Amino acid sequence: MATIEELVRDASGIRLDIGCGEHIQPNFVGMDVQPLPGVDIVHDVNIHPWPLPDECVLVAMSSHLVEHIPTVAFRPDGHTWFPFVEFMDEVWRIMKVGGPFLISCPHGWSGGQLQDPTHCHAMNENTWTYFDPESFGGQLYSFYKPKPWKIENVFWETFGNMEVVLRKRAL
Repeated sequence: MATIEELVRDASGIRLDIGCGEHIQPNFVGMDVQPLPGVDIVHDVNIHPWPLPDECVLVAMSSHLVEHIPTVAFRPDGHTWFPFVEFMDEVWRIMKVGGPFLISCPHGWSGGQLQDPTHCHAMNENTWTYFDPESFGGQLYSFYKPKPWKIENVFWETFGNMEVVLRKRAL
């Protein structure tokens, strides 16, 4: 297995399949919590920072992972934190400016979302506006102030899946 340094030594960057499982995309570096065949980086996406340098990723994709990331959690001291917002900020950190993040997940009202007992985060087509400072005049973005993304495309079927393309904006 290659080291992180070997995987990212090409200055142009890598293509990262986040939560790839056993079905890593061709020509992508696979990252998953399980040491499955084809997984290059074994790491829990809920632990930050990820073992990747800043701005080393040209393209990132995540297929049916984001719905497993909690929206809110409680620290031992009782304070809340927002794991999904932190996940998005971590993807932003490792992406090159302008790089696309491709997301596939079940729509929040779909049977696919509701049937799986490990799905803890329901999203709809408006979820992504919280990450784009230009959507709705920045009203939703200003609520959490995450790292900025540009919504390039959102395709959804209310009772099916959602496909999202975000691009990393510069600060």
